[in-house]
Amino acid sequence: MRQERPKRHDRSEDEAPEPTPSGQDRRDELDDTTDAMLDEIDDVLEENAAEFVRSYIQKGGE
Repeated sequence: MRQERPKRHDRSEDEAPEPTPSGQDRRDELDDTTDAMLDEIDDVLEENAAEFVRSYIQKGGE
């Protein structure tokens, strides 16, 4: 008794599905959010870079 495996349909790169508009909107929203967070981090580092680095320096046996 031999079991048959279902046939796989491999997609080539040419057949990749197009992103849906809602997916593209979500991606754009995430890009904007990420950019805003990175800008905020840059601002903090420009003002308090030395203090930021000191907070990560290990002390003694930590």
